[in-house]
Amino acid sequence: MQMNDTTMRQLKGMFLAPYMQLATDLIGKRRQAGGNMFRHQLDTMSILIDYGYIDSVLLKAAIIHDVIEDIPDYDHNRILEIDSDSGRVYDLVMEVTKRGGQLKSEYLRGIIEHGSSSAKVLKCADRISNMISMGFVTSPEFIERYCDETEFYVLPIALDADFEMYRELLDLVMTRRKYLEDSGYLGRKLDD
Repeated sequence: MQMNDTTMRQLKGMFLAPYMQLATDLIGKRRQAGGNMFRHQLDTMSILIDYGYIDSVLLKAAIIHDVIEDIPDYDHNRILEIDSDSGRVYDLVMEVTKRGGQLKSEYLRGIIEHGSSSAKVLKCADRISNMISMGFVTSPEFIERYCDETEFYVLPIALDADFEMYRELLDLVMTRRKYLEDSGYLGRKLDD
């Protein structure tokens, strides 16, 4: 997306640094695909900007969308005290946060059925970031499970939220499935 002057002005006036500071708590949290969760937060925000989303609450939530889920006993008051958007940012983060003991399928079904449009868009950007990182995952079982989950749960969210995100996610699933096929994993699985 080419940024116009209005977009540039809106982004220039956003108060993002305190949210980025909170996200640095995720630097030590490794991802299966390598890197750390802090980078994933910023990647998710970048994907939203790339798709033209410049809503301050959505971008701020993207920066910290995993802190509550991935840091045990996270003090949510650290979020609520930042700025006038904090309450809405926290609510959006909670909408995309999987609760302890909650099945992934139940969590994703909840977003499909009850998620706000912002939660759906954020979940799609999050999954795009995760699917791009799959290029560094070496476990075929994990890749297959993640593609299945994306097809069954996240594609319906994307279809409702943003058709271009849907298309990108579909392409990412197809390329990961092609990798599994080319590697012989799917053939070995059928032989078992």
